[in-house]
Amino acid sequence: MSDMQINRLLAEMRALAAQAGVRPDEGQDAQAAGGADFGALLKASIDQVNGIQQNADKLAQSFEAGAPGADLGEVMVALQKADISFKAMTEVRNRLVNAYQEIMNMPV
Repeated sequence: MSDMQINRLLAEMRALAAQAGVRPDEGQDAQAAGGADFGALLKASIDQVNGIQQNADKLAQSFEAGAPGADLGEVMVALQKADISFKAMTEVRNRLVNAYQEIMNMPV
């Protein structure tokens, strides 16, 4: 990964944390205390992907119905955003499952 991609990923993670209402210093305190709110952050991410997909679906339906304000370019961009966000969420899920499996297979 290049520095630019890493910085963009960090910015997205910070934006998701801000949407979930977690300040950076709170997250570190919660992790130190053993009460990290990973579930809330994951739920917020899934909700955001769901919202993107619903928006793309609404735009596509309005274009198919022949609504006067529906723009093909906007519909295509929204559909691509939905596709990419879903693929990213699926990749995160796969990596979490792999990490869980590795931890469960570690000898005690």
